[in-house]
Amino acid sequence: MTGIQDDERKTGRMNTPATGCCSCSSCSTTLPCCPPVTSGTLRDIRSTDSTITVANRLDYFLARWGVNRGGHRVEPGLYQLGNPALDSPVFASANYTLSFDALRSALVGVDAWILVLDTKGINVWCAAGKGTFGTEELVDRIQSTDLSGIVSHRMIIVPQLGAPGVSWPDVLRKSGFTVEYGPVRASDLPEYLKTHTATPEMRRVQFPFKDRIVLTPVEFAHAALPTIIAAAVLWFPAGPVAAFAAVSAVLAGTVLFPALLPHIPTKDFSTKGFILGGVVAIPFAVSFATAPALPFWANIMAATTALLVMPAVTAYLALNFTGCTTFTSRTGVKKEIFRYAPLMAVMAGLGIVAGTLLGMSRLLGVI
Repeated sequence: MTGIQDDERKTGRMNTPATGCCSCSSCSTTLPCCPPVTSGTLRDIRSTDSTITVANRLDYFLARWGVNRGGHRVEPGLYQLGNPALDSPVFASANYTLSFDALRSALVGVDAWILVLDTKGINVWCAAGKGTFGTEELVDRIQSTDLSGIVSHRMIIVPQLGAPGVSWPDVLRKSGFTVEYGPVRASDLPEYLKTHTATPEMRRVQFPFKDRIVLTPVEFAHAALPTIIAAAVLWFPAGPVAAFAAVSAVLAGTVLFPALLPHIPTKDFSTKGFILGGVVAIPFAVSFATAPALPFWANIMAATTALLVMPAVTAYLALNFTGCTTFTSRTGVKKEIFRYAPLMAVMAGLGIVAGTLLGMSRLLGVI
């Protein structure tokens, strides 16, 4: 191998030579055989390992809090994990850093190829729904990396959660590669590779408390600024209780809802949100209805405002959470949007009108 190529291997990039095997000129040792190049062109193959660094963990933290949301990505293309050979397995991954790192960190001691698709920095499940982790991108990436000239087999392992976007008959027809759907969780891959057969437990999609609660920071971060503005606006005409009610409705939708998701009755996320928002709104409604400084009609209007706006806000945020869970489908979410979004808008609209009239009355000295 030339000095330049040796430097490229050390820096994580390797241009595969056109010969079948190569040797290092600096130490006179023979390196593992490099796959033959059928096209006669040099290919760019990046190197990676299974180590998760402090920088990786910082990236996770920033991603979870929605900081630079579109910037948590790796370059699409072909990566070598360890020292893969011609017959080493090939895994498909999204170019979202958390997806890529979950895959490589699960393959400790495994020599493999990782084909990273350009999913615009979105995880496998969401990208499959959007079509970026899909048949066309997989086929294009197989062809652009000349994968058929790098491995001797014709099989690529795709995450099970990527199945909605990848049609194995189309991939086979267009690229000659067979798609094998791996387990749901990357952590099951070492066991899966022993037999290439997924057990029922490996196929089962789970969404436990730990997985749900880890998503709450990014959900709350997106709603934080509008919440602060709403609370500040409400504080002056309606007081601190009204401001706290706005914050509580958002916290219910972004934190309480994910935590309590399986325990809230009904099936639809929207109705679950209405229920949770209604429960959270009751104490505020009672407080407004019994405020001694207000006339009776103002008490009723204030309580009604809370019972209209808070469940609508919580339900909207709950509906938004459908994009974070594998429990939902695109058709199911569309049905929920058409069925419940108008009701949310009407409730919020009526509540805002009632609250505005109440605030104006207070500012004008009517109450």
